[in-house]
Amino acid sequence: MPAPFTGANGRAGETRSAPRVPLGELAFALLMLIVGVLALFGAFGIHVPVGIQVGPAVAPIAVSILLIGTATAVVVTVLRGRSAEPEDGEDVDLDARTDWLTLAKIVGALIVHLLLIEAVGWAPAAAVLFGLVAWTLGARRWWLGFVIGLVLALAVHIVFGGLLGLSLPWGPAFGWLGRMF
Repeated sequence: MPAPFTGANGRAGETRSAPRVPLGELAFALLMLIVGVLALFGAFGIHVPVGIQVGPAVAPIAVSILLIGTATAVVVTVLRGRSAEPEDGEDVDLDARTDWLTLAKIVGALIVHLLLIEAVGWAPAAAVLFGLVAWTLGARRWWLGFVIGLVLALAVHIVFGGLLGLSLPWGPAFGWLGRMF
């Protein structure tokens, strides 16, 4: 019979039991570990031109290693029986069920975004994604999500696609911007 001890609530006589492993936290940590390993393998597949010391694979390798290290630390922590405690300031209903319809709409918006990138360009596709997610999450002025998404997407596109030379497709509507940068 296990020895009694004083529990967290100060009551004596409670028995010690094996820590319960929270499966949700463990599954998420393992998923992030798998994503980190896959990203690391993908980063080594990036073509680096000959003669370049710091190439395009440096950042993905660094992020992958950071993800693998963090995920490993979380897996070990969870397996040791420690789980994350919700903060007092979090406004979360722990008894609420997952809203699968909202999740499905967001996944659908991501799929629409992926299908639109080549057809209309990255910035308009990102604006559609931003607007659809804002609408799905209950934006009062749903049309404003599309406008804000377009402004943000154009800014990101100009910085990353235009000034840094990344290959984001401009599309038919904004091809003229591609010639400027």
